[in-house]
Amino acid sequence: MTTPLLFGCMFIGFGPAFALFVLTVAPDAQQVIVIITSAFFWLLALFFSAVLWMIVVPLKQYLIFGVIFSVLFQELFRLAFWKILKKAEEGLINITGNHSPLRKLRFHYVSGLGFGIMSGLFAMVNVLAHLTGPGTVGLYGDYKEFFVVTALLTNCIILLHTCWGILFYDGLEKKCWIRLSSVLLSHMLVSLLTILNSKGLFAVPLAVNYSVLLFYMLWAFHVAGGTFSSLKNGIFVK
Repeated sequence: MTTPLLFGCMFIGFGPAFALFVLTVAPDAQQVIVIITSAFFWLLALFFSAVLWMIVVPLKQYLIFGVIFSVLFQELFRLAFWKILKKAEEGLINITGNHSPLRKLRFHYVSGLGFGIMSGLFAMVNVLAHLTGPGTVGLYGDYKEFFVVTALLTNCIILLHTCWGILFYDGLEKKCWIRLSSVLLSHMLVSLLTILNSKGLFAVPLAVNYSVLLFYMLWAFHVAGGTFSSLKNGIFVK
């Protein structure tokens, strides 16, 4: 039972991200460098969040405290990575000779995907590790759908980070504060909703987070220059 569930949760959580990496990132060495570097910046955000959580002892028992500052650090390091990427991307584009605006947009997309994959790995690794042992219903008394729900939420947060990367960096480029604040607030919302999982109210974060994902997928698609016609042509390829 544990082996099918293990691979099932892995495919649910990381299948779409793996497909995006193989089809859109892996063929380009520069994009591979960007995704690895952005993942490292997410790790830096996690490190500083952990340091703050260890220092502020009175608030360590409150999970909401850790979640809020984790989100703030992630967005701060997303900003820091944009500053570094902005300096490097002109050189990367000059090397390839590809000065298309889409090239810069692809870097934004890849950096968001890197953030998401690393975030997903830290959300799922310990859960998947438990699935390698004896079969159990739930985990430490949690509801029996715990593993599948965690995989679904992991998939959602990876794709959201990808959309947030596009919107956040485009907002910085165009000084659109609505996009920047929207990314921060939505990131805070979906992160805080996961606290409800500990109370067995997994349907709420699943419904809300995937609704948010649909909205930001459409918004990111629009920002990237997508239209209904291009979407239709992409789906119904002759």
